[in-house]
Formats: sequence, structure tokens, C-alpha cells
Amino acid sequence: MIVKFKKNTPYIEGVNLSKLAKKIPTPFYVYSQKKIIDSYLNLYNILKKEIFYSVKANSNQAIIALLNSIGSGCDVVSKEELIRSLKAGVPAKKIIFEGVGKSEEDIKFAIKKRIRQINVESIQELETINKISKSLKLITSIGIRINPNIDSKTFKKISTGKKNDKFGIDYNDIQKACKIIKTSKNISLKGISCHVGSQIFQIKVFEKLFTKMKKAANLVEKYDIYIENLDLGGGFGVPYTKTNNRLNIIQVKKLVNRIFKNSTYKISFEPGRFIVAQAGIIITKIITTKQNSKINYIIADAGMNTFLRPSMYNASHNIISFNKSHKKMKYTLAGPICESSDIIKKNIKLPKQEVGNYLAICDTGAYGAVMASNYNSKCLPAEVLINKNKFVIIRNSQNINSLLKLDKIPKWI
Repeated sequence: MIVKFKKNTPYIEGVNLSKLAKKIPTPFYVYSQKKIIDSYLNLYNILKKEIFYSVKANSNQAIIALLNSIGSGCDVVSKEELIRSLKAGVPAKKIIFEGVGKSEEDIKFAIKKRIRQINVESIQELETINKISKSLKLITSIGIRINPNIDSKTFKKISTGKKNDKFGIDYNDIQKACKIIKTSKNISLKGISCHVGSQIFQIKVFEKLFTKMKKAANLVEKYDIYIENLDLGGGFGVPYTKTNNRLNIIQVKKLVNRIFKNSTYKISFEPGRFIVAQAGIIITKIITTKQNSKINYIIADAGMNTFLRPSMYNASHNIISFNKSHKKMKYTLAGPICESSDIIKKNIKLPKQEVGNYLAICDTGAYGAVMASNYNSKCLPAEVLINKNKFVIIRNSQNINSLLKLDKIPKWI
């Protein structure tokens, strides 16, 4: 946990969070630079393989630039994420472009930028990339994202590798893809990739996946296509509560070494959550407390508009109280949004709370700010990066006037 108490005062690194909350309007996100660096280096030093940070987990340019500065590449799933990565200083040759719905405009942009490779997710996309490349008189490096039909044993909304999921080229269509590649002059297959879901805690899932990918590589090479890059995806499980066991990355490394023994592929991974999730918190202030029936509600200013995961994925995140009263009570933490689903966490024991108290929602560095919305015309929160005893706002909060300017009322009204 990145929040540490010193004499009953919460800190991240050397920054006093109680003082920080009085300087910046709540709710807002806070990230620990040290935790991001430590998570990345720990992963890299164990796997000893290339890492392409999955930008969708947290696309703030400061986070992207920080990871780029310590050697990470980027895995992007939209033209907009590609632009963010380039603007943050990531070299084009360290960017992989995935995504099941790339438009022709997206593909053309990526080709012109000469990125490392575009991972293809359909036979049609394969043909489109060759057509656009031909029109530009260029040869484009591509990869095939394979759907291996493997159950990741995770929440169904974050499963991406079963045959009925929308992602990747069906394993049974690999031969068809290879035949097209062999006759296409403006694409060059550099590798194959996969990703079967997030929050994978069972090592057997990775064993099945890596074994299937080895078979896929052998199948491709039967067509005299040399595979240079083998991207084994991400999905490494991150424990948000004590009930989750952290995935043992050393076991992942052993699997790679055993299954791909004597292979010449450049093996890489594309984690996102594993690097940034536990590096972030949301600081929120209590607006009111109330009791409905026997439920003690805390209504805070952070809701599903600020942090969607509890409502969308039934995710459970630890809650920390800034005050350390000895008396404990059972609460349900809810947000201010006009939806019954706007519940952050039920049945949590906290010190007795009052209006104006601050709480921290833990482990929100991934799929937090990137999924925030303007629902109920709420403004997007600020994001803050802490480095030792310093902090900087890496994204300003919105204000209602900037939102209103986006609306245009026709003259006939």
C-alpha cells in the first residue's frame, strides 16, 4: 500500500495527504512515481523481456513519459493513444498498435508514423493495411493478434481470448492469414501476439496460452514466414483486496523459459494494470452522512463518474480513512451521482466519520481516470504525481465553463 501513516497522518512518499487535500479540490487522483518505477523494474528484472506498457490503463502523458524514460515501450489501442504516446516522447519504433476497430484513417496514420508494428485483428484488416500501404508505396510491419480460444478464468467483462470474444483472428484462420500475407507485397509479418484477459491469477492459464502460442508460431513458420516478435500479452493479476493472491511472476518466467526454450523470438509482454494500479489513490471528501433503514451511508464527492470500476465490474477497493478515531462503524460508501449503482463499497468498517473528512480509495492507478466521465455534468478530476517530497498536477481538473463552451445552441431555438 502506498499510503503510510506517520503519527496518524497519511503520506505518499514524503507528501502529507491531509495538507494536499486542502490545496486541491476533491475528488482527485494521486500517483506515486516511486511505486510506478518499482513495479515496472520489478517486472522487467524478473522477466528480462521487452515490456510495452498498455496505455489504456492510464494514458496521462506524464505516466507514459515516465515509463518511457526507464525503457518501456507502449501498446496502444487507438489513434488517440498513439498520438498521446508520440507526444510524450515515445519513439515510433517502440509502439505497437492493437485494437479491434481501427479505421482506415487510424491505419493510415500509424503507417505514416512507421511504428514498430500494427497488430491485425481480422482478415479484412489485413487486406486493408496492404491496400493502404500500397497506395503510400510503403511496406508496413504487422503482427497477427491470435484468438487462442482460452478461458482466462477471470470476470467475463474483461475476458478477451475465448472464441466468442470479438478480439483477434481465430486460431483456425491462421493458415488463411498466412496465405494472404504471402501474396501481399506491401505488408511484412514481424510477429504474432495474444491477450486473453485481465486479472489472471492462475498460472495454468498462462501455461495453456504460451503452449498454444508456440504451436501458432510453428504453424506460421510452415509457410516460410520468419517470426521475429512474439508478444505474450499481459493480464497479470493485481490484488485489490486481501482475498486475492498476487500472481507469481517468477512462475511466469519459468514457463517462458521452458516452453520457448531454444526459440529465437524476441518475446515481449504488454502489462498495464500490473504497473500502475497500486500506484494510485483517489482522495475524496465526505459530503454528508445519513442512515436509510439500518444502513449507514457516507456520501462522498467521488462517484461512478470519478471511478467506474465498482459499478461496472463489481470491483472491490480498500478504503482508508484519514482520521484515526478509535470508534469504528460499518458504512456503505456511495457517490453523489443519481444512480443506485453509484456505490463505491458496501459494509466497510471505518473510524466514525463526519462531514468534511477525507477518505482514500486505494489502488486506482489503472482504469480510473481514463474511464472517468462527465455524467451528471460533473467535471473530470485533477491528477497529481508525487515524487519524494514534491508533487505536481499532471492534469488540471475541468470546470463547468469549459464544458459549457463545448455545447452549441442553434439560433432557431
